[in-house]
Amino acid sequence: CAHGATIGRLDAASLFYLRSRGIGEEEAHRMLTVAFAAELIDRFGPLPDEVRHLLDVVEIKGLCRQAGVEQIDAGPKGLVVQFRNNEFANPEGLLRFISKYARKIKVQPDHKLIFYGNWPGAEDRLIGARDFLKELAKIAGAAKEAA
Repeated sequence: CAHGATIGRLDAASLFYLRSRGIGEEEAHRMLTVAFAAELIDRFGPLPDEVRHLLDVVEIKGLCRQAGVEQIDAGPKGLVVQFRNNEFANPEGLLRFISKYARKIKVQPDHKLIFYGNWPGAEDRLIGARDFLKELAKIAGAAKEAA
C-alpha cells in the first residue's frame, strides 16, 4: 500500500486484487483502510485522536453504505438514522431488531430510527454509532445473502 498513503482514494489495483479473491467490496474497503492506518502508525507512530476519529468516520461511512443508511446524527443522548429512500433491505429483520431493543429504539412517523444512548464524549458517540451500524449492516446483509 505504498501509494495508498499518498492518494485520497483507495488503491484501485489493491481493491481489484482483493475483489478477485472473492472478498466483498465492503470488506475489501475495510481491509485497505486498516492497512492504511497500520502504515500511518508504522511511519509516524501512535495516531493522534483526530486521525483515529477520522478513520472511525471512514469505517462508519462504509457501514452506512452496507446498511442503506443515508444519514446518521449522533449526540450525547443517542442517534437518529435515516434510511436511503426510507427503505431497508430486510424489513422483517429490522422489526425483530426494534422489538429486541423496544425500550431503546423508536420509529418516527418520517421513518427515522431513534436509538437512545448515553454518549457524553465524541469517542463514546463514535463507538455507539459504529456498534449500532454494525448491527444494521448485519441485518441488511442477511437479506442480500438470502436473495
